[in-house]
Amino acid sequence: MHKTHSLGLSLALASIMAISGCSAVTTAVKKRNLEVKTQMSETVWLDPVSIDKRTIFLQVRNTTDKSINLIDGLTNKLSVKGYRVIQDPDLAHYWIQTNILKLDKMDLNEAQGFFSSGYGAGLSGAALGVLATAGFSSHSNTLAAGGLIGAGIGLVADSIVEDVNYSMITDVQIVEKTAGQVQTTEQASIKSGSSSSTQTLLTTVDNKKRFQTRILSNANQVNLEFEEAKPVLIDGLTTSISGMF
Repeated sequence: MHKTHSLGLSLALASIMAISGCSAVTTAVKKRNLEVKTQMSETVWLDPVSIDKRTIFLQVRNTTDKSINLIDGLTNKLSVKGYRVIQDPDLAHYWIQTNILKLDKMDLNEAQGFFSSGYGAGLSGAALGVLATAGFSSHSNTLAAGGLIGAGIGLVADSIVEDVNYSMITDVQIVEKTAGQVQTTEQASIKSGSSSSTQTLLTTVDNKKRFQTRILSNANQVNLEFEEAKPVLIDGLTTSISGMF
C-alpha cells in the first residue's frame, strides 16, 4: 500500500511539473525573436515642395525618465530624403515637434489604449489585475500537495522566463509654412478641483498649417532589456516620422 501511494504521488508530481513548466516554455519559444511594431494614429499628408523649401527645424522633447536620442537618427533619415535640418525656426519651411510621453514596460492592451486616445490625450489610467483562484479537492491529499509544489515550480519558471514589452508613446506635430494666412483655434480645459474646470479658447492667425498624430512603438521579446529595446524603438519612431516627408 505504501509503495502504491508513493508511485501515485510521483506520477502526480511529474504531471504537475510538466504542466506548470508549459507556460514558461511556450513563452520562451513564441517570444524568442525580437518583434518591433510602430503605429500612427492619424495619416499626415504633406504637399510636395521644391528643393529650396526642404528645410526642417527639429524640436524634440522627452518627458519620461528614460534617456533617449532621436535627433541623430531623424536627421540622417531626413537627409536621405533630401531635407536639411537647420537650427533657425524662422528660416525653416517645416517644423517637426515631438514629445515622448511614455516609455516603459507596458502591457500591449494598455499601450493600445493610450495610443487609441490620440494626440494630446492624457495618459492617466489604472491597470486592471486579474485574481486567479485555485481549489483543491478534500478527498485527495496527494493532488493538493502536488498542486502546491507544482505552483511553486510554476512561479520559479515564470520568474526566469518573462514576456517583456517596451512601449514608447510619442505625440508629433508637423508645422508647415504657407503663403496665405491660416486661422487656428485651440481649446484648453484647466481643472479646478475635482468638480469644475475652466475653459480657454484661443484663436490665432498666422502662416502655418499644423498636423498632429500620435505614434506607438512596441518592442517585444522574452527577457528583453531596455538597452536592447532602445535602438529598435528609436529606429521605428524615426522611420515613421521621416516617412511623412
